[in-house]
Amino acid sequence: MLKFYNTLTRTKQDFEPLGKAVTMYSCGPTVYSYAHIGNLRTYIFMDLVRRALRYEGYKLKGVLNITDVGHLMADSDDGEDKMVQASRAEKKSPWEIAEYYTKVFFEDLGKLNIGRPEIIAKATDHINDMIKYVEALLEAGYAYETSDGIYFDIQKFEGYGKLSGAKLDEQIAGARVEVNSEKRHPADFALWKKADPLHIMQWDSPWGKGYPGWHIECSVMSQKYLGEVFDIHSGGVDHIPIHHENEIAQNEALTGKQSVNYWLHGEFMLVDGGKMSKSLGNTYTIAQLEEKGYSPMDFRFFCLNAHYRKKLNFTFDGMDAAKVSRERLLNQLAQHKASPAKTPAETLAKYRSEFKAAIEDDLNIPLALGVLFTAVKEPKSIDIYNLALEFDKVFGLSLDKLPAPKKEESAPLPPEIAELVEQRAAAKKNRDFALADSLRTRINEMGYNILDTRDGVVVTPIEK
Repeated sequence: MLKFYNTLTRTKQDFEPLGKAVTMYSCGPTVYSYAHIGNLRTYIFMDLVRRALRYEGYKLKGVLNITDVGHLMADSDDGEDKMVQASRAEKKSPWEIAEYYTKVFFEDLGKLNIGRPEIIAKATDHINDMIKYVEALLEAGYAYETSDGIYFDIQKFEGYGKLSGAKLDEQIAGARVEVNSEKRHPADFALWKKADPLHIMQWDSPWGKGYPGWHIECSVMSQKYLGEVFDIHSGGVDHIPIHHENEIAQNEALTGKQSVNYWLHGEFMLVDGGKMSKSLGNTYTIAQLEEKGYSPMDFRFFCLNAHYRKKLNFTFDGMDAAKVSRERLLNQLAQHKASPAKTPAETLAKYRSEFKAAIEDDLNIPLALGVLFTAVKEPKSIDIYNLALEFDKVFGLSLDKLPAPKKEESAPLPPEIAELVEQRAAAKKNRDFALADSLRTRINEMGYNILDTRDGVVVTPIEK
């Protein structure tokens, strides 16, 4: 049985879905810029969860949101909307910005073999739903109006902090939560922001023109498509203390029910041992990795070698090692594919059992890869190749796309021939062409052709 580490309970739990199809919501990108490889590690994690569920025989109903409004530059609900900032910087409308970066995002997912969830939900397509949700929270007494927006009153929700473990008396002003004199508590968060007349993105609402807060978007879209209670919510660990904590507050204040049964979070990717972020200027995109000669599958393979709940340190040395290791694996599989031999059924069963156990133990992908690497050491057999394709339903490494079989390397030249080849090269360098010609004749008489090419001298046995 599948087990997942549930951030909410801080334990590894048996996975028991609510119905026949697993319902899963995944926090998607804010499409104001290119997704960097740290972001994409989270979507590889999302994809592995979905692939593992399918491997276990489950059907899926997944939602991935596209945030194209409402995500402010600061978690304190201050600063500009990221879409508006990008719009000004690139001299394009927010809609053009969103369309372009959404397109690039899905192209990156395709390159990385990350499957699209069944439903893609854009925030700007659900503005009316968000307004109704905010109205309901106001009516229920969980929200209040200020001069600049509608805020959620976290002191009214008894369960606030249960995901992150934070306590209200520790949520003081400062750091990520700034003082707003109209807030009842420094950590109260915006459900709806009233817009300045010059603000590019705004909609009519009962509180005047404005736009939704970031957190309300995910609550609205997850419940619209998956219901008041659903199975899985995935995302990065950076969302735990604020975004996902606020989602829980909104959801459960309105419904009185635990909204998500399993909260799954992927860890950070570091770069050269430090934090990776766009603000620090130390991020890379998939396109930039391709420019450096890496395949998107090299990066996916790199990610699969660390458990999703462990920090992963990105270095180019690590990418080089992943590239070489993946190429060796593909070459081994090509040899297995070319062999008509069979592998004993009990051997295949053992590997399947070990692979399944690794996957079911909170997605222990590194251990599952170890099972594959052990299997390919078996005597060459088409059965091992087919087993690898079976495992690849979870890995997503395109193990069916094998390189052309390598030509067998020619046998080394006899020492006496090699010596004559060196003497001839020295003669040519000294412009002693008569000696060079006589050495060529001797090499021919001893059974070898010698050919001067642009890439160097090629010496091959003369066919009899």
